Amino acid sequence: MNPNPRQYVFGLIFIGVGIYNIVIREYLESSLYILAGLSFIVNQLANEPRFGAYKRQLVIGTWALIIITALLFLYLLQFKFL
Repeated sequence: MNPNPRQYVFGLIFIGVGIYNIVIREYLESSLYILAGLSFIVNQLANEPRFGAYKRQLVIGTWALIIITALLFLYLLQFKFL
C-alpha cells in the first residue's frame, strides 16, 4: 500500500470506531478513538508538500493530539479497566 494515504485510512478507521462507540454510548472511549484518528490525519497533513507553509503548526497540533490521546488513554485505563 502506498504510504501517503495509509495514515488517512488508519485515521478514518479510528474515527469510524469512535463513531461506533458513540452509538453504543461509550463516550469516553469514543473520544479516545476520535483523537487518535485525528492524530493520524493531522500527522499526514504535516507531511503533505502543499501544506509546507503550515508545517510547524501542523506538527505542533499533531504532538498536542498525541499527548492528549495518551493522557486520555491512561485515564481510561486507570479508572475504567483497573
